[in-house]
Amino acid sequence: MYKKQFEIRWSDIDANGHLANSAYTNFMSHARMSFFNELGFSMPEIMKYNVGPVVFYEHMYYFKESFIGTPITVTIEVSGISEDGMLFMFEHNFYNHKGENLAYCEMQGGWIDLKKRKLTGLPDTLLEIAHKFPKSENFKVLTKEDTRKHGVRPKNMPLS
Repeated sequence: MYKKQFEIRWSDIDANGHLANSAYTNFMSHARMSFFNELGFSMPEIMKYNVGPVVFYEHMYYFKESFIGTPITVTIEVSGISEDGMLFMFEHNFYNHKGENLAYCEMQGGWIDLKKRKLTGLPDTLLEIAHKFPKSENFKVLTKEDTRKHGVRPKNMPLS
């Protein structure tokens, strides 16, 4: 399990005085980039291969409030990777200084070719590293069908 600690700042709270939902997203994003960086997926490294990560969805579940000035820990476990590395799924948990679970998030994403702007598998060097990521007990090999498991499809706005 990967862990990243943060302190809740003034800019992270909402009108209710607790950690804002946008801050959860920002902490997860920062934790993921630190995770990638520490495990060999630094920005300079992935840019060599012209790939970048994209988020498909983040499903959050909130359990307990957290307030300004308190430390929180964000964890990451990989719950899925496709055979070619194109798709990935992470489980994030948020914990307070007492170890209480504040929130849980399932996040799914993929890698795109930054020139073609299309999903792409990982080059062998990065794929080898990805297969060594810490895995959750729910780990599975992802397929394209997993990207549509919630049945949500785009619906264009009608033009009047």
